[in-house]
Formats: sequence, structure tokens, C-alpha cells
Amino acid sequence: MPIYLTVAQIVIALALIAVLTLQVKGGGLGGIFGQADGVYRTRRGVEKTLFQVTIVLSVIFIALSIVIVRVSSS
Repeated sequence: MPIYLTVAQIVIALALIAVLTLQVKGGGLGGIFGQADGVYRTRRGVEKTLFQVTIVLSVIFIALSIVIVRVSSS
């Protein structure tokens, strides 16, 4: 298995962990500063960007994992 695939997977995993850590469960970024979260609201700004980056990184991580399995089995 090529080493660059493993390194890429580790980098993507670390980036995914960092993005997930930045997200605050439930309250969004306003929850850090004491904002009430009892109202329905949509994601905006940085929160929306973090959510989209999380999705993209997850898809890349899964695709890279499948590629690594395919390469290592042949």
C-alpha cells in the first residue's frame, strides 16, 4: 500500500477531529456565550461552514478508506 494514502488518511482524520471539536453540540456557537437555544434557528456563518466542511471531510475520509482497502487487497 502506498504510504501517501496512509498519510493522507491521517491528515484527513486529524482535520475531521479538529472540525468536530470546534462544533458545539446543540447550542451552536452562540451557546458558548450564553445564548438561549430554545428557539428554532438555522445555521449561519461560521457554523454553517463548519457543518459543510465536516460533511466534505467525512466523504473524503470514507472514499479514501475504500481506496486504501482496494489497493491493499490487490
